Amino acid sequence: MIRYASAALVAALLCAGTPARAQFPDNTIKIGVLTDLSGPFSDQVGQGSVTAAKLAAEDFEATNPGIKVEILAADHLNKPDVGVGIARAWVDNDHVAAIVDLPNSGVALAVANLMKEKNRVALASNAATSDLTGSACSPNIVQWTMDTWAQGQSTAAAMTARKLDTWFFLTVDYALGQALERDATRALVADGGKVLGAVRSPLGTADFSGPLLQAQSSGAKVIVLANTGADAINAVKQAAEFGVGANGTQIAALFLQLSDVHSLGLQAAQGLQLTSGFYWDMNDDTRAFAKRFAARMNGRMPTEDHAGTYAATLQYLRAMKITPTMDGAKAVAAMKALPVDDKLFGTTTVRADGRAIHPMHVFQVKKPADSKYPYDYYTMVETTPGDKAFRPIADGNCPMVK
Repeated sequence: MIRYASAALVAALLCAGTPARAQFPDNTIKIGVLTDLSGPFSDQVGQGSVTAAKLAAEDFEATNPGIKVEILAADHLNKPDVGVGIARAWVDNDHVAAIVDLPNSGVALAVANLMKEKNRVALASNAATSDLTGSACSPNIVQWTMDTWAQGQSTAAAMTARKLDTWFFLTVDYALGQALERDATRALVADGGKVLGAVRSPLGTADFSGPLLQAQSSGAKVIVLANTGADAINAVKQAAEFGVGANGTQIAALFLQLSDVHSLGLQAAQGLQLTSGFYWDMNDDTRAFAKRFAARMNGRMPTEDHAGTYAATLQYLRAMKITPTMDGAKAVAAMKALPVDDKLFGTTTVRADGRAIHPMHVFQVKKPADSKYPYDYYTMVETTPGDKAFRPIADGNCPMVK
């Protein structure tokens, strides 16, 4: 049986008396933001993730003036070997205790393995593959924001409820796309739907005319984008140019972000269905965070990924105040035991397999005439509670919880 931390354990952690700064070199908690600063995901994450991590550090320091936090940042170039090299140097030379963000599932899996080896913390706030808390789970990983299982589950439930039950996938051919297609297919079939075909394309594909024509000719009711960033933007733009949707075909994006919709414009993006754990305009707390973020980002509103970097970083720092340690497994255990006060994602718990559990929402992109102010892009379709949105812990094949 899987059990969460007891109230007694939480109380014990709260009573720990050693100041956090005494446990870290140079009396400073160092966190590395390993991100895509120049590639196809740079608008979703990139400098915005660095800003979000700095906001979390500032918010923590404001209430804990005796503890210093330093944020480092680097571009992994979407290459696992580059990401591992940076992470290794940070840990060995700069005494980095935790690495956050980690977009690109291939990079995240490789870096998470290194962090397990080095016994530091991988805060995979923006790596989507559900394997990170499944077959590749470890005591050193916490996965925030979204994952491929949740994206597929929420999207399939919303689509099949409207009889949109035959799908054709346009899939980016690396770890993220493969996991999105796999997990969305499972959810669709479980709801009685059927996959009519799929085309896999390499990361950075500019021309989707062939895959889109193949998807149209399949007769599928839904063309499902198992990609993100620049690839998803290109696919949606070309679908609009080809008149996809004029015959009633729906386009569903499994991993589209606010920055992607902004790049597309509402004329091209209107009607798209997407799943997200965060939207800047949901409530007073999300709007307050967005206002602070936008002040440092030339008016840009935060994506789900930026919010995830902030939330994961802040929860890690809160845990380090109570249980100051460079030991990654102990740090993650402290994060799981500490109650989460998450104003951006709602009621949240960190599960035994490292998965942060919170509600997920299905949104539809507004028509241009319905948008009343900048970044007013989404209409809520439905909300899936956290215990339904994410994969049951018993089904993940995580070695830690068997």
